[in-house]
Amino acid sequence: MTGLEFLPVLIMVAGVILVVTATLFVSSLLRPSNPYPAKNMPYECGMDPAGEAAAGQFKAQFFLIAILFVVFDVEAMFLFPWAVVLKEIGIVGYIEMFVFIVLLLVGFAYAWLKGALEWET
Repeated sequence: MTGLEFLPVLIMVAGVILVVTATLFVSSLLRPSNPYPAKNMPYECGMDPAGEAAAGQFKAQFFLIAILFVVFDVEAMFLFPWAVVLKEIGIVGYIEMFVFIVLLLVGFAYAWLKGALEWET
């Protein structure tokens, strides 16, 4: 393994970084920039914000649940290929996946204890 096998991937990553940087730079030059108070207000269907929206603080409960879903979805994405090649990787692979699952369970327990899974009305 000489490292040349990864050259196309490196070229692709460099190309993506170049395109993203160029796009952000050009858009920063071309976009209009005239902030005014009404433009910076939270949008509520054209009406003036009232209640919690007027205070500018929103509950992030939905976003916490969504992030936890993504974390455990990624865990499932790693578990399926691991289960397929379990016989080939042997006890070392089994132990590594066990450590991975334990770390995720510790994170889950932490989120549970902090009340991230409690839905308040």
